[in-house]
Amino acid sequence: MSATLARISKPNRMLSNRTSYRAGLLAEWRARWILRLHGFRILESRYVTGRHTGRAEIDIIARRGNLMVFVEVKCRPTIDSAWAAITPAQVTRLRAAAYGYMGRRRFRGDARFDVIIICGRHSHWIRGAI
Repeated sequence: MSATLARISKPNRMLSNRTSYRAGLLAEWRARWILRLHGFRILESRYVTGRHTGRAEIDIIARRGNLMVFVEVKCRPTIDSAWAAITPAQVTRLRAAAYGYMGRRRFRGDARFDVIIICGRHSHWIRGAI
């Protein structure tokens, strides 16, 4: 009986990981809609690079006219915890991935790095954040 009780009382980390994964997917979906409502065309979602960038993932790449935007999406309970989740190493990988993407596409326009933070029902779009 105690073994069964021990199994029940342990937190299920797989369930927690699955829930946060789904919350991240929903946050990215909301971020894409925000960008579309502001006239951006979504070029890539979850763009993953490899070798020379230290395996970076750019959540959203969007374009409006001559402006390409690389977006990092964070779904956290507070804005401060979302900012804390963006590390300097991650910023370096994202920049390398973005430069590689623009080079392969031969894009010669303007580019910027934005962060969209989803906190519950609220969303915060910080332009030129990284």
